[in-house]
Amino acid sequence: MLSDQNPLLFNYFKQVFAQVTNPPIDPIREELVMSLQTTIGAEQNLFDETAQHCRQLRLSNPILSNSELEKVRALSLPGLKSVTLPIVYPVADGEHGLRQTLNELCLRAAEAIAAGFTIIVLSDREMDAAHAPIPSLLATGAVHHHLVREGLRAKAGLVVESGEPREAMHFALLIGYGAGAVNPYLAYNTLVWMVGEGMLKDTDAGAAVKNYVKAIGKGLLKVASKMGISTLQSYRGAQIFEAIGLNQEFVDRYFTGTASRIGGVGLEVIEREIAARHEQAFRAEPGEEHALKTGGEYQWRRRGELHMYNPVTIAKMQHAIAARSYKLFRQYTRVVDEESSRRATLRGLLKFKPTRPPIQLKEVEPVGEIVKRFKTGAMSFGAISKEAHEALAIAMNRIGGKSNTGEGGEDPERFRPDPNGDWRRSAIKQVASGRFGVTSNYLVNADELQIKIAQGAKPGEGGQLPGHKVDEYIASIRYSTPGVGLISPPPHHDIYSIEDLAQLIHDLKAANEHAQVSVKLVATVGVGTIAAGVAKAKADLILISGYDGGTGASPQSSIKHAGIPWELGLAETQQVLVLNDLRGRVRLETDGQLKTGRDVVVAALLGAEEFGFATAALVAMGCVMMRVCHLNTCPVGIATHDPVLRRRFTGKAEHVETLMMFIAEEVREYMAQLGFRTIHEMVGRVECLEPSYATDHWKARHVDLGQILHRPRVSGEVSIRCTEAQDHQLDKVADRRLLELCKSALEHKRAVKIRTAIRNVDRAFATMLSAEISRRFGEAGLPAGTIQIYAEGSAGQSFGAFLARGVALHLEGDANDYIGKGLSGGLIAVRPPRQATFKAEENILIGNVALYGATAGEAYFRGVAGERFAVRNSGAKTVVEGVGDHGCEYMTRGTVVVLGRTGRNFAAGMSGGVAYVLDREGDFASRCNMEMVELGTFDDGRERNLVRSLIARHFQYTQSKLARQILDSWQTYAPRFVKVVPVEYRKVLERQRLDSDMARVAAI
Repeated sequence: MLSDQNPLLFNYFKQVFAQVTNPPIDPIREELVMSLQTTIGAEQNLFDETAQHCRQLRLSNPILSNSELEKVRALSLPGLKSVTLPIVYPVADGEHGLRQTLNELCLRAAEAIAAGFTIIVLSDREMDAAHAPIPSLLATGAVHHHLVREGLRAKAGLVVESGEPREAMHFALLIGYGAGAVNPYLAYNTLVWMVGEGMLKDTDAGAAVKNYVKAIGKGLLKVASKMGISTLQSYRGAQIFEAIGLNQEFVDRYFTGTASRIGGVGLEVIEREIAARHEQAFRAEPGEEHALKTGGEYQWRRRGELHMYNPVTIAKMQHAIAARSYKLFRQYTRVVDEESSRRATLRGLLKFKPTRPPIQLKEVEPVGEIVKRFKTGAMSFGAISKEAHEALAIAMNRIGGKSNTGEGGEDPERFRPDPNGDWRRSAIKQVASGRFGVTSNYLVNADELQIKIAQGAKPGEGGQLPGHKVDEYIASIRYSTPGVGLISPPPHHDIYSIEDLAQLIHDLKAANEHAQVSVKLVATVGVGTIAAGVAKAKADLILISGYDGGTGASPQSSIKHAGIPWELGLAETQQVLVLNDLRGRVRLETDGQLKTGRDVVVAALLGAEEFGFATAALVAMGCVMMRVCHLNTCPVGIATHDPVLRRRFTGKAEHVETLMMFIAEEVREYMAQLGFRTIHEMVGRVECLEPSYATDHWKARHVDLGQILHRPRVSGEVSIRCTEAQDHQLDKVADRRLLELCKSALEHKRAVKIRTAIRNVDRAFATMLSAEISRRFGEAGLPAGTIQIYAEGSAGQSFGAFLARGVALHLEGDANDYIGKGLSGGLIAVRPPRQATFKAEENILIGNVALYGATAGEAYFRGVAGERFAVRNSGAKTVVEGVGDHGCEYMTRGTVVVLGRTGRNFAAGMSGGVAYVLDREGDFASRCNMEMVELGTFDDGRERNLVRSLIARHFQYTQSKLARQILDSWQTYAPRFVKVVPVEYRKVLERQRLDSDMARVAAI
């Protein structure tokens, strides 16, 4: 927004993404529901079917090659004719010339439609020394909305021919604002030149262009999938973006309906930036080198874009921490705050406005109280090294703050304090539903359970831990196999509504009633409304994460183009919660490149009660921001699992402690100036902030921060900060009675047998019981079968969620969604009522997302399961008589036996474990996602015996007629089973078997 690099218009927009209301799609593993296919031309009545409906051009990919564009340009058929309109303007005429040309362009587009043209090509090919190209996004938005206003938009398709677009985000924006196809001719020319110069090896020009088009196509699918949109046809014209730093008049005219909450520049400044780029391209002074500007968008470059973490700020912080010098630390914060105020952050454009007299520093609450509100970010063990992860936990436990496990699980050894009194346990356990290592024992060893709905650096998408980073230790904690890559899909595959989120909050509260449950959202337009729903769903805390930050493993496009600053998201959330009188029952937290005490104070005044630091904590421990986190080559031993590189780690818990103490001390100084004795007093006092335009930046005067600083008009009785606890109503749950009935088992490990009725309002049945077992006996739980519970009726959601070892649930009836979620060693068996007359194997018995994220135990279901059965199964053994779509998705360990048909996309993203599917019709392969797995038959007698024994146990627990039939005719049925095994997993197991055999031979 305040860049001096004359950015393209694309850079003023940010992607909007799905949170809670609908889940993002995995565009790789769920590719079968995704499509780039689109059409251009005149559209007809959707409720009719005529020959005119065929007068459209169907494209398998919206990115046109030069030859394909020429075919489009040459079209001259009845109902399918194209015309090319130039999108250049006389650069000497300045803003007036640009505005006039845009008006003429819109009129010419309407006239072309009146003349019978159904495809309009907007081209900047006529650019020359006297004519600058109109930004392709501006031209597209202007024509699109003009035709909409004139009622002509459905009568023609738009094609963009431009040298501007190069990144996936650029194409997404053009399509999102109405383009049906795009020809990036300059990108193609660049690739051809690079091949000719030898910069691209082992390829020719045609292959390079083809690969580029393929990559952009995949990028488009990823952008669309973040919003849960599966087809490009649906994405076209959807305008799923937010503008940052464009004024309302400009947006209303050319990008009508787009949110733009930070008023900023208009056509005048946009033209000035066009002219600057044009002047650089065409000036030709004698002896001058025509070098492109440095850029520095993704990596820090001297004379490039400003990065707040740069060699100067990193060195100053690390020097201050190493010397334990608060004086040096203040020099660091002075540099950071000055850079922030110049052009780096929204908070830098704010200044403090005292509303009460200053107080003496000694009257302000001590540092020890302030740091209790500090947290370190959710960085998984796996993403960063063991040493770095544990140093963060030790530091935050020493000062009374909280560290976060991330989604990589945590070694149970860390749950116990060390002999020297240090504690390596992370107080915050992150949960992203079917993520790694989420067991009952993991959950009870937490002070806060955080549901990750999205990640600030890459909202709406997941990630992948490469196999070379998965060593034996990581694999044991993540319930996977060493050397096998691990996929983290976009969260959450089990949350399609606010009600589903409310269920997960309830499940986690049942799994640890002593922990707060927080929900992590990412700042975007509308996040306040989502947060209101989250507060009603009974979250104790809501984290609003900014788009800044993230490790170098996050996709560059996501870091740059998705999400918005936390200042906007936090302000909106505070305002909406106050307006709806919900603020008093939920705490707010924010994170996203917080670096100084000033940042904390601004966040508190905007509404935050707690504050997260991630990158700052890593820099304090020695991170030098190489941004190669995904390559396992971190030179300072932080983001690596290479034993050699890990030895280079010199960070200490003391470094993080010192950073937090210094930040808290600086917070106290600002509080004294503003007259606040406690953070609690300061929360939500937005009247203590006002715009500061002291910066000399030429674009700053256009910025309007009014929406950030708005304070809702409410009565004095409406709270602007958290003043009460959520009522989770856990005193009414069925488990209270179970705990009483199981007292002898819990205290003396005596066998207990319980018979009970169950209703669909009984949610998370036996989850609190499992929590108590884990609290007393840890991961080992109770001996198998110690507690036997026989229930009759219709079970509510999350029946047996996080069921611990030693508990067996026998249900006669049916069950809702989430049965066996996070199964942690217990046993679940479900069968229809004895008096039922229907065929169990042909009817739905349990709901969707059964055994989601299960890590151990057994489950037997006499009937068919819904969709997403055993997603992220990481160790459970189960038998079921049929499943819906996406069965065994992202599975990492365990054994699944399916005695009936499966839905589509079986085994997508499956990286471990084995599934055996009874393929009676011989068509299972057509419903299996073959990207990562291979199909086969039983390899040996041991495998046959395993499957047969599981089916026998299925019969034992459910009295399944189908199981009895298969067992009685085993020789007939055995050959019909198809074995589904991940290719990489099989190779690793074969290597392990070979190594074991060689070791045995060597021993002999």
